[in-house]
Amino acid sequence: MSDVRRADVVDAPMTVRDVASLVADAGAGAVVTFSGDVRDHDGGRSVARLEYEGHPTAATVLAQVAQAVAERHEVIAIAVMHRVGPLAIGDAALVAAVSAVHRKEAFAACADLVDEVKHQLPVWKHQVFTDGTDEWVNCA
Repeated sequence: MSDVRRADVVDAPMTVRDVASLVADAGAGAVVTFSGDVRDHDGGRSVARLEYEGHPTAATVLAQVAQAVAERHEVIAIAVMHRVGPLAIGDAALVAAVSAVHRKEAFAACADLVDEVKHQLPVWKHQVFTDGTDEWVNCA
């Protein structure tokens, strides 16, 4: 039986260490982590800054996604967080960790988790480019 130990939308800085520590387990042979970080470019343009805005249901959706992934895979534990608010270049926007008995399942579950979060989470990214232009991107 897998355990979703945290699935949360936060407005403070976070790291993969934050989620990795939550899925630690003596029975785990593998812990796979992911950090989706703010990069300094997108689509050939330089990014100056960005901000994420989440729908009021974002935390509930994230918890549902994490639970569905946990049920599809033989994992011990899952933890995932997505940040909202202003982020700087290099900040983590999405962090995830999965522990499992074996590495193959941990990798598969972590990839599935990240893909489903990117597909379902009602969060929007507002990017401001160094040339003064900006764009909104629906992350869900």
